[in-house]
Amino acid sequence: MTLSRRAILSVICGAASLLLMPRPGEAAEVKEIRLDWATYNPVSLILKEKGFLEEALKDKGITVRWTQSLGSNKALEFLNGGAIDFGSSAGAAALLARINGNPIKAVYVFSRPEWTALVTRKDSGITKPADLKGKRIAVTRGTDPHIFLIRALQGAGLTEKDAKLVLLQHADGRTALDRGDVDAWAGLDPMMAASEIENDDVLFYRDAAANTWGVLDVREDFAKANPDLVRTVIAAYETARTYAIKNPDALKSALVAVTKLPEPVIARQIERTDLTQPAIGKAQAESIAAAGIALQQAAVIPAGTDVKAAVDGLIDPQFAPAAR
Repeated sequence: MTLSRRAILSVICGAASLLLMPRPGEAAEVKEIRLDWATYNPVSLILKEKGFLEEALKDKGITVRWTQSLGSNKALEFLNGGAIDFGSSAGAAALLARINGNPIKAVYVFSRPEWTALVTRKDSGITKPADLKGKRIAVTRGTDPHIFLIRALQGAGLTEKDAKLVLLQHADGRTALDRGDVDAWAGLDPMMAASEIENDDVLFYRDAAANTWGVLDVREDFAKANPDLVRTVIAAYETARTYAIKNPDALKSALVAVTKLPEPVIARQIERTDLTQPAIGKAQAESIAAAGIALQQAAVIPAGTDVKAAVDGLIDPQFAPAAR
């Protein structure tokens, strides 16, 4: 039995296409790297404004596309949907996302912030987390402020069910508090600093240690296929971080330009933001694990989850920048 000429050509073309396909684990050619920028990640603003990454990638013919994230939840959604390759989030928010099936790795620390606290109006009568029983609280689910709220309630012997959570993005949460639509807000800088300075709102519960680190996440498949590009991105971030530390006025100006907030507000955010510890490792793992265990005790994370294993799977220190 003989094959027709058309069948033979079909077999040849099929074999040729297989030879041209990337092998398993082989990186497809990258033409564009997609990152987020966020007002809660000040280093990202310097990186975007100064073009350090664009310059580093110019000879490789790779372009850079920027997308704003309004909170950890949005950054993690973008990563999960493949809309960005690198995103900014709180460490605990990244852990929750990974436990819920979002295949990400945390590879860099952009800040150690005290960026969240529980906020209320000065005349509300609320002075401690126990006072939140039955109250309306604005919060952005899946973010460090949300996790901070859960832990604060837990410490007062309460759960989310003891209060009335109003799910809003961070900026809308501040607005709802100012209008009197909610009694309290799980705040986030720089909006939280603005509420303090512009409205005399009160940060009635603070715990700097319960703020998990600001981490740069990358899609796991991107990191596996393009480790050198991950290192290039982190090197550019390091250039931006160093620049921000040496040029605090430039950092302040970048935040003022984007947020349209007054300089005293931005100064308050910056004074609560430590940019000096970029390498990810043991300290971040311990902080994130503590948050994960608290969330497990509060039944936010399933009881059978191995939190330590999840943290180990999240943090990838192989790309950590050398100490400067």
